[in-house]
Amino acid sequence: MPPEEIAPGIYILHERDGARLATRSSDPVPVYGERIHNGYRLWDPYRSKLAALILKGKWQTLPLKSNSRVLYLGASTGTTVSHVADIVSEGLVYAVEFSARSMRDLVRLCERRKNIIPILADAAKPEEYAPLLEPVDLVYQDVAQRNQAQIASLNCARYLGQGGELCLMLKSRSVDTTAPPQAVLQSELKKLEGLELIKVMNLEPFHLDHWAVRARWNPGPSEGAIDFIQPIIL
Repeated sequence: MPPEEIAPGIYILHERDGARLATRSSDPVPVYGERIHNGYRLWDPYRSKLAALILKGKWQTLPLKSNSRVLYLGASTGTTVSHVADIVSEGLVYAVEFSARSMRDLVRLCERRKNIIPILADAAKPEEYAPLLEPVDLVYQDVAQRNQAQIASLNCARYLGQGGELCLMLKSRSVDTTAPPQAVLQSELKKLEGLELIKVMNLEPFHLDHWAVRARWNPGPSEGAIDFIQPIIL
């Protein structure tokens, strides 16, 4: 069976042992040890929270097109960044990472992927990389810091246009190790400023105590409703 495109640039490969999520790359070289099949890079939901979100959301993905511009906060060594770059093949991914060690690996990836711009910076200080960016369509954040909601709000206010979206991978244990994860989630959602909430999804069983928060930039007086989806064991 040929690959099934479930969203622009995102595919399901039907193999003997089951269906596998994948992206197609013009440079089909493994980035983190993933398997390559006829130019398609398998996308591991246990290694990538975005892959987990796509699978848990029944393949309802973020509004990414081939020419989208993405601000990726917490790029690390480029595992998920590389798949996002596959999807926005004619766009740009601004990849912000604070760790110099991780940045070395990310830079090596960027030497092969010309649509990834590596930025060594603190995501909590978005003004520092303002000269390097233009407005983006999506802010994607995967940062293990206590002030995750504040970081998201600051970057959205500076770089998202009206109707642009945030995808925040909220790590509750990075915010508070003692409070129940659901309580941490509720507290952090209240700190998101200028954002209309679209959906909140638990990422179990792929990632424990992690929530995917989707929101739309709408700095008006109205507040969006939260759509909670309970964990589904796949």
